[in-house]
Amino acid sequence: MKLRVKPVKRFPHSEAISVDSGSPLLPLAVSHRRLVGDGKMSTTQASHSLAFRVMRLCRPTLHVDTPLLVDPSDLLVGEDIFDDPLAASQLPRLLSGPGIKPPEDAADLGYRTRFLLHDATDSMGLSGLLLLPQAFGAIYLGETFCSYISINNSSNFEVRDIIIKAEIQTERQRILLLDTSKSSVESIRAGGRYDFIVEHDVKELGAHTLVCTALYNDGDGERKYLPQFFKFIVANPLSVKTKVRVVKDTTFLEACIENHTKTNLYMDQVEFEPAQNWSATKLKADEHHSEMNSAARETFKPPVLIRSGGGIQNYLYQLKSSSQGPEHVKVEGSNVLGKLQITWRTNLGEPGRLQTQQILGAAITRKEIDLQVAEIPATIIFGRSFSIHINLTNLTERELGPFEVSLSPDDSPEERAVVINGLQKMALPKVEAFGSSDFHLKLVATKLGVQRITGISVFDYRERKTYDPLPDMEIFVDLE
Repeated sequence: MKLRVKPVKRFPHSEAISVDSGSPLLPLAVSHRRLVGDGKMSTTQASHSLAFRVMRLCRPTLHVDTPLLVDPSDLLVGEDIFDDPLAASQLPRLLSGPGIKPPEDAADLGYRTRFLLHDATDSMGLSGLLLLPQAFGAIYLGETFCSYISINNSSNFEVRDIIIKAEIQTERQRILLLDTSKSSVESIRAGGRYDFIVEHDVKELGAHTLVCTALYNDGDGERKYLPQFFKFIVANPLSVKTKVRVVKDTTFLEACIENHTKTNLYMDQVEFEPAQNWSATKLKADEHHSEMNSAARETFKPPVLIRSGGGIQNYLYQLKSSSQGPEHVKVEGSNVLGKLQITWRTNLGEPGRLQTQQILGAAITRKEIDLQVAEIPATIIFGRSFSIHINLTNLTERELGPFEVSLSPDDSPEERAVVINGLQKMALPKVEAFGSSDFHLKLVATKLGVQRITGISVFDYRERKTYDPLPDMEIFVDLE
């Protein structure tokens, strides 16, 4: 009888990784709990000589055994003894009495000091032992998934010409991790195995499937195909909340990072990468350190601890526009500020890295002209004419004008404290692209004290539009 073999899709070549079965795995620890059972197969388990076993490579945890230890002083006196200086001064003599002081020799056959706290570090409960993981554990976005895969020959005969493939399938893509098509495994003896390690940088959330396949010749020469599937879920280790505030020409970005994992996270780096035409400065709280300590802290930056189960840490960045000229001279509609680069480590140093999406600021509007006061008299007398020096700048790539300068008709002349002296409208010539024009406007104050100059606007004859008025300014009007 002839066996029809379904052709298998060929993947690009990836060099197989073999592991010596006698080499130590620590400091990496192997979790012997499978991802999802034995996986789903195209045929029954008994019809195959080979079977995959998938184990996750992860670091061990510290074995903590919290002891019940007491300080000798707690057994004899209360906390209020330190309220009395005289009684507190007698405490060392009291504790050094017979039957209280621990023996200095190493042999304590009666174990009478086993509950005493000899050193402050004893209360931490760290025994010095490492604990291998007893479950598969959680996989988080930004980490590196490392898996130890073993293909075992459970039959009584040798299998030959094994082609092994391993790949990760997500909702969006398929990533090849191992392919021995061009250099197949020659043989696996009866009862033997072939081991290899695969790694994958986790960049997507949700369901992932590790697909392991083997194409091999059975003991009777039959060509068989074995697929197995191992599923796991990738969760989000942290959340980033941002707030953007604009104060005059400066933009402030506040980032709040919250830890959603069950372990502490040590932030190695939380840096903001500004977009084009922006510069960023990280703001820190004032800390009073000596110059030597400050230099050491810059060289060896201690990581920032964010505690497990909802711990948070806030960061503040000051952003400034690096483009020349007024802040509004930017690409129209572009409000991208940049993105955050976050790197961290867990308790025993497993690294993680995330990059946020582009952070958006307030929508940027493009100004066509800029109207600014260049000079104003130091003394303004009631009822006397005075002149202010105004600069008009064209911020576009085309010629604008001619213009007409006047007071906006929103307010009645009786309510205004400062009005134009003479002709109520002033004509200005055209202004070339990115050019500027200076002019003087004569005004007169009609009220005493602190007053405001408001409503000076510019009208473009050709465009038939009125631009934003000159920003209000305060003056002091004196009697003489």
